[in-house]
Amino acid sequence: MATKAGADLCGEVLLTLARLRLATPRQLKALLLPHQQDTDHVRRALRNLLAESPALVGRTHRAQQSYWYCTPAGLAEAAASGELASPVGRTTGKRIAASKTGLREHGLALVDTVIAFHQAEVADHADWRVEVAHPTPAGNLVPDGVVLLANGSSAFVEIDRTMSYAGLLAKLERYDAYRNAPASGRGNAARPPRNHWQETYAGPSLERTFPLLLFVFAPAKRRAAPETREAAFHDRARPNWQITVATTTLHQLTHDGADRPVWRIVGRGEEDRRVLAAAPKPR
Repeated sequence: MATKAGADLCGEVLLTLARLRLATPRQLKALLLPHQQDTDHVRRALRNLLAESPALVGRTHRAQQSYWYCTPAGLAEAAASGELASPVGRTTGKRIAASKTGLREHGLALVDTVIAFHQAEVADHADWRVEVAHPTPAGNLVPDGVVLLANGSSAFVEIDRTMSYAGLLAKLERYDAYRNAPASGRGNAARPPRNHWQETYAGPSLERTFPLLLFVFAPAKRRAAPETREAAFHDRARPNWQITVATTTLHQLTHDGADRPVWRIVGRGEEDRRVLAAAPKPR
């Protein structure tokens, strides 16, 4: 397979960093040049973007690893391309890349999740949005990621590394509040007003149900293993038949594949895992 032209690859690298906030060269290669043996082409593209005036990307080094992100100029360039699914905010990944509090590892786990979905053709990497605010009566709900799946439906994705079980259950309640938030539109004689999730995710004929809510449990130092946290979450979470909640671990997701039976459904009284396509619809 021919290598992408340098300018094309630079553009794709910039757009990917704009969408995902930060990534390593290895992660960018997995998304953009999966058949390449090494990261040389991606690194060359990153250096070219860094050499622009003003620089379109920045980087942080930690433990012989480089973490790359868009600068404000890079975000503006990406937005001006018209290739982004939605407007990108002014937040760059610089703070996340330089974080010593786990934010960087959280962001990288999200990118690994994007890679797993992309490689399994469950969702294209260009169909992800990160940290998009959704209004509720109690304030904005901000999912780690929102993805348009290949089957046309959407899913909310939450990465958990260090959150308490009480925090996770509170997050479920925020999604329930968003699901049941009153209609924000005025409607008309032809149709009643629709609330935010219906306007955004249900389709013009309201044929789609509330998006799946997916929790991915990722490893963290001095925390219980992801498998242990996932099991404890299922023991504590009460089923909500208006929202389908599925969980997996980052290891299962990346090792087996997002299209494999790696998903466990909350409230189904079983430990068997299933493919995402077999997840029950909300009532």
